[in-house]
Amino acid sequence: QLHLVESGGGAVQAGDSLRLSCTASGRTFSDYAMGWFRQAPGQEREYVAAISRGGADTFYADSVRGRFTITRDNAKNAVYLQMNGLKPEDTAVYYCAADLRVAELRRGSGGINYWGKGTLVTVSS
Repeated sequence: QLHLVESGGGAVQAGDSLRLSCTASGRTFSDYAMGWFRQAPGQEREYVAAISRGGADTFYADSVRGRFTITRDNAKNAVYLQMNGLKPEDTAVYYCAADLRVAELRRGSGGINYWGKGTLVTVSS
């Protein structure tokens, strides 16, 4: 099992920034591509961003490209989501996810290997 724990959520104003963190334990972190998803109230969970095992390749949903940045530190078993220019529509619970294949994360596959429990981000106008 790969255990994922998110942190860094909170309540901010539109235009502010937040940095989410996800720390992993239990398996070899660098074996896994990592991703971030979010679920707004009353909506389905959606893909936000993904990063390859070594961190060289990053991918983003159109809704966040240019505002959010995903990075990872394999020495610290951590993945991050820097969120700038936050908008009220970014309000959601943000989940960290891990899969052996980055393609699975990009597809938002129901078969993604591991999920965290989420951290809430609330953006007010």
